[in-house]
Parts: sequence; structure tokens; C-alpha cells
Amino acid sequence: MSNLPYHEQLDRDNVLRLRQQLKELPPFCSQFFRGIEPRTSSRTRIAYAYDLHIFFDFLVREHPAFFQMDIRSIKLEQLDDLRPTDIEEYMEYLKYRFSDKNQEIINRERGIMRKICSLKSFYNYFFRLEALKTNPPALVQLPKLHEKEIIRLDIDEVALLLDEVEDGEHLTDKQKAYHAKTKVRDLALLTLLLGTGIRVSECVGLNIQDIDFKNGGIRIHRKGGKEVTVYFGTEVEFALTDYLDQRNEIIPESGHEDALFLSLQNKRISVRSVENLVKKYARIVTPLKKITPHKLRSTYGTNLYRETGDIYLVADVLGHSDVNTTKKHYAAMEDERRRSARNAVRLREQ
Repeated sequence: MSNLPYHEQLDRDNVLRLRQQLKELPPFCSQFFRGIEPRTSSRTRIAYAYDLHIFFDFLVREHPAFFQMDIRSIKLEQLDDLRPTDIEEYMEYLKYRFSDKNQEIINRERGIMRKICSLKSFYNYFFRLEALKTNPPALVQLPKLHEKEIIRLDIDEVALLLDEVEDGEHLTDKQKAYHAKTKVRDLALLTLLLGTGIRVSECVGLNIQDIDFKNGGIRIHRKGGKEVTVYFGTEVEFALTDYLDQRNEIIPESGHEDALFLSLQNKRISVRSVENLVKKYARIVTPLKKITPHKLRSTYGTNLYRETGDIYLVADVLGHSDVNTTKKHYAAMEDERRRSARNAVRLREQ
């Protein structure tokens, strides 16, 4: 099983995790997850299961009709007794709640939105099958979302970030000890993220065989399993070539022989490790910006749009299925381009 491609291994692990989660949910939930399986990713189903468990936990903690019941003993028909006001009470509960270990958990508007959307999908499924007669989440207004500021690196900050990765000048003494072993890998990894805009999950899933230096491309697996080729420039090529010289000297752990980027344990690097190394270097260069791998993706999208002015090209390269998603992220730049066009057309000779 360990010889499966990375994205298939991830999918398999998620399916096994979902089976464990279902053991803590009412039995009728299994039907829901079988029903949505053809149209959703395993990662989405994991998130739905987590969200539904929070909802049923709320019922047995807070709702008089379900108080102190065993979650698995809840019957589907009992959900017909809930009203929109119960869902609104659940939304209020989500803002501030406590875990089983009495730790406070705070949900912002986007976290609440996601959990209500999960509940809506659940109710819609059984309502469509006429297994439920009521659909209270459909009658509840979702919380208003405030637009988040789009955070990205400026051009000079990109250069400073890569310089810091290369030199490690401002790292702590402890960090410098590790930096000597990882700087070539880190430089290749961050140059690749900044030079192609791929997702962090796509990056860690890369195998050595996925690099095509002849055509300057890498083969990645997008969300939903679609396989595409993303092309890179000379800066990425040089960084990858330097790293591969080092990578070929490393003996990987069993099951990780094909992985492009390895951890210090000689295993495929994890998403969390990439997030941590981005944070480590970025807070030296720009301490007031919270830079994540996704912000590097936004940085690439911004630079590509600035150079080409083609929003459809940006959407295609970034793998957005809907160009409106891309437009939403780069609306400020679109407005800037529109303003710059105001004097482009002359009506009369000066």
C-alpha cells in the first residue's frame, strides 16, 4: 500500500479516517456519505463528518429533546422536530464552545459558515430523498462574510525571502544548525512555490519522475484528481537542479524513494513542515504579514496577472475551475488596470 502514488495514498488514508469518524455518528450518516461520495473529495467528506459531529454534540449538550443522549442512538426522524430557531441557536453556540477537555474553541464567521453549509448539505440530501419532511437549515440566513484582505508578498519581499533562505543570516543559532542541512532543499521548494503558484499539497506530492526538464514542466494532481502539467522558468529550473544533485545522494526511508522533497528524517516532507518553514523565513522578512504557502500562491497569481493582464490565463494556471474565484482575489488589480485605461483612448488630437 505504501507504493501507491501520493495522492492515492492520501485518499486511502482519508477514507480510513472517515470510517473511524462514522463510528461516532448516528448510523444513518453512513447513507449520507455514500450518497455524496461520487461528487466530493475524501477531504471534503472528512470535514463534513467533523462538522456533523459538532452539530450532534450540540444537540445532546444543549437541546432538551436530545439532552444527554448517546449520539449514536439519535434517530433520523427526530431531526424533523428541529426548527429554524434551533439552527440559529446552534450558530450562536458555534461562536464560543468548549471541547470535551474543557478547552475554549472560537469560531469566526467563516468557520460558522462552513459548519452550517455542511449541515445544509446533510439536510438537503435526506429532504430530497423524502426521508425528512422538514429542512430548517434552508430557512436560516447564513452569517454575513466580511471580505478578507488579500495578503501577498511585494516584489522586493520575494527577493528578500529567497535571499534569507539562501543565506540564513537572521536565523537563530539553533535554526542555523538545521539551515546548513536544508537550505538547498528549502530554496528549491520556495522557488518552486513562488515560480509556479502550485498548492502546498501539490508540492509535497511531487515525485522525482514528475519533473520534465526538457519541456520545463512538472506533473501535478489538482483537486479532484485531475492530472495537469505546470510549466516553470529558468530560476525554478536552476533551484531544482541544485537540489536534485543533493537529493540523489540521500537514501530515503522505505516507501519514500520516489518523493521529490524529503524531510530530515528522509521521508516525504509533510504539508505542516512546509507551512512551518515558510513561516520561519517569512516572519524574518515581513513580520507584520502572516505569510503561508497559500499567500505565496497569491503572490505568484498577482505577479502573473501584473505581467500578462490575462485573468483567464491566471485562472487556468492556478487551477481555478471558476474564473470568478480568480477575479475575486485580484479585483483590486482589475480596478487599477481600469483606472490606467482612462487616458488610453484619445477623442481629439491635442
